[in-house]
Amino acid sequence: MVILVDEHDHPIGTMPKLEAHIAGKFHRAFSVFIFNNRGELLLQQRALDKYHSGGKWTNTCCSHPRPGELTAAAAKRRLQEEMGMDCQLNPIFTFSYRAEVENGLIENEFDHVFFGNSDVLPVPNPAEVAAYKYISMEALELSLTDKNEAYTEWLKICFDQVMAHYRRIYGHG
Repeated sequence: MVILVDEHDHPIGTMPKLEAHIAGKFHRAFSVFIFNNRGELLLQQRALDKYHSGGKWTNTCCSHPRPGELTAAAAKRRLQEEMGMDCQLNPIFTFSYRAEVENGLIENEFDHVFFGNSDVLPVPNPAEVAAYKYISMEALELSLTDKNEAYTEWLKICFDQVMAHYRRIYGHG
């Protein structure tokens, strides 16, 4: 189940996740970005059999809070479930987006973005993650231009904001 929200992120109901993506209903989500001490971002390649965006590269972890679950708690839970990691997560910004993805599905989300720092290597859940890699933000910026189709829609949409906050927080660039 996902939490349906209004344009201010106020809950207005719930709906099964797949049904919300078929109907393009606006719902709450989160995206986690974990950086190592060299300032590199940990990317995951989504498992090939995910219901959408399978095999695409994306931020460290992303999902939806459960009804009644705080978004920050959901982000920590999913980071552990997907990447086998635990670290402090800090809320950085929110953004809304709508994107059509394959299989006739629509991502229409109010997305909470969290940053964290860890040098602990992930232990990915193979049901969620096909591979992972660390990449500098500058190299990712170039790759998003050159190999745009290799990345998830939400990563492409929020990257400029992520980069601006990364530079402000970590002093890179």
